[in-house]
Amino acid sequence: MKQAIFTLFFLVSMFAGFTQRVRLLSLDELYARTATGKDTTYAINFWATWCRPCIAELPYFEAINDSLKHERVKVLLVSVDFLSVKESTLEPFVQKKGYESELFILNEKNENEWINRVSPDWSGAIPATLIINTAGNHHRFYEQDFSNYQELYSVIQPLIQAKQ
Repeated sequence: MKQAIFTLFFLVSMFAGFTQRVRLLSLDELYARTATGKDTTYAINFWATWCRPCIAELPYFEAINDSLKHERVKVLLVSVDFLSVKESTLEPFVQKKGYESELFILNEKNENEWINRVSPDWSGAIPATLIINTAGNHHRFYEQDFSNYQELYSVIQPLIQAKQ
């Protein structure tokens, strides 16, 4: 009986891990994705597991993902951790937190190039957030942390209304 319970627990744990997988993502793939979602507003948060302000604001992005899912808002959490820590650090962190938003790790090599491609105004500091609504041709970049849900909501809400 104990072995059956252990087996069941192991299988459930494995399944939960697969639902929280972190996928590789290049900037070209990110921009292709946002270009096809013409009626969707994307909140793209660049963060890392070692960044305290990033970790502090992730629950606000999760709340946006949940509360605005019927408004065609997609939250994409893009880790800028090193690819070498994807399995050892990033995926266990994500599984422990149980995030529901789509999770990626940036698969780019040249920081100076990809930082400027996200925004020429970006110094490279994180957290950083890019809000995109292609229907209204809106791209807004925020090199800051959001201190609460309402602050984050206030920068996304105008873009939702702009697409209508």
